[in-house]
Amino acid sequence: MPDSDSARPPLLEAHGLCFTRDDEPVFGPLDLSVDTGEALLVQGDNGAGKTTLLRVLAGLLRADHGRVRIDGREATPVERAGVIGYLGHLPGLKADLSTLENLEHLAGVQGRRRGQLPAQALEAVGLAGYEDALVRHLSAGQRKRLGLARLWLSPAPLWLLDEPYANLDLGGIELVNRMIQAHLRLGGGVLLTTHGAYAEPPVRTRLLHLGRGT
Repeated sequence: MPDSDSARPPLLEAHGLCFTRDDEPVFGPLDLSVDTGEALLVQGDNGAGKTTLLRVLAGLLRADHGRVRIDGREATPVERAGVIGYLGHLPGLKADLSTLENLEHLAGVQGRRRGQLPAQALEAVGLAGYEDALVRHLSAGQRKRLGLARLWLSPAPLWLLDEPYANLDLGGIELVNRMIQAHLRLGGGVLLTTHGAYAEPPVRTRLLHLGRGT
């Protein structure tokens, strides 16, 4: 009799996924999966389609062919909203609200991880003391850290991280690694992109390489 872990479907799986732009293939067909407790690292040069792939998986773009399933179910907008935490190049923050106001607003809309409060998430990413700072006054690195605080506060088990190490110093890179390690220990899964110039998390990781039209 199979154990429950082996019988459980992946957090995320995609089969035959293809995307074209202006009749030119960007990627595909692709098969991929992310299980609980593991990270899938997507590498490729600029223009290989890494960001496009994450946006397709997050439901922000529509694939030309293929299917995406989450926890064994069709990846409807409702399923994606309940399971996926997405960190893109743009942090999705309100510039004229403070850091704390942003997190409080997002927690009210998306819910929050059990046992975590917005102020605790700010402290976790090194932004203690910036609770009243407006987002438009933050540096690029500080905005990235605030995006990471939003992600940590979210209850979503599956993280889609687009170049999470960009705009971060060595301390920020270590922060991303610690967050990924903790998230996987708690039973989450992570799909992240990098073009190879940045670090990769020190966790159980599988590699998917994207090339032009791959």
